[in-house]
Amino acid sequence: MLGMSVERLAELVVARRPCVVLTGAGISTESGIPDFRSPTGVWAQYDPMEYATIDAFLEDPVKVWDFYGKRLALLDDAQPNDGHRSLAELEDRGWVRAVVTQNIDRLHERAGSRALVEVHGSIRTSSCLACGTVVPFAEVVALLPVPACPSCGRILKPDVVMFGELLPEAAIERATQLAAAAGVLLVVGSSLEVYPVAGLPLETLAAGGSLAIVNRGSTPLDARASVTIDGGAGEVLRALADALPERP
Repeated sequence: MLGMSVERLAELVVARRPCVVLTGAGISTESGIPDFRSPTGVWAQYDPMEYATIDAFLEDPVKVWDFYGKRLALLDDAQPNDGHRSLAELEDRGWVRAVVTQNIDRLHERAGSRALVEVHGSIRTSSCLACGTVVPFAEVVALLPVPACPSCGRILKPDVVMFGELLPEAAIERATQLAAAAGVLLVVGSSLEVYPVAGLPLETLAAGGSLAIVNRGSTPLDARASVTIDGGAGEVLRALADALPERP
């Protein structure tokens, strides 16, 4: 059954180029990183209003870093999986124009993706809200459990988009442009519940492009997708890479 679905997906990618990929937490769970919204996800254990809002950070940055510190240690150990590697390969082979990701974990970058748009920021750096000093990931990890700015001593803020903050304007503008120009938008591992990113498939559909979804579980846009595959990102994307010709 998976083989037939992947074959249909490969045919769609060949017919409706260019392909743009939108990824969510589901592509990284296979690297051992918990998702957020499933019954066993991060928000089942932590109230996002207590740990993941900009107001929570400003009120009690030590408490917020207790949450982020645990995640940084996990993310430091995580490795890209077949899903990340397959997308980097497909970009290199000319099949994927760009990857738009909701993830902050750097795994696409480490797998080799170059045309990458990170709409929710990244743990690559943390910044000081007082003096603007930017500190790279390795140095932040060394400063845990409560990383202070090496310049002025204020507690650093991870450069991820917290609830209550606007998405990076340039990133969401680029993501919207890519979605509107996509012949096919391939959604991988996203429940398509968090806006404005969940609206990107609508940009593709409105412009006459096609939608394909690879996800464990249903999404609100399954009925509008040309292909839906309920499966793991690594297995499906590896099979897709094998099914496509070497070059367009």
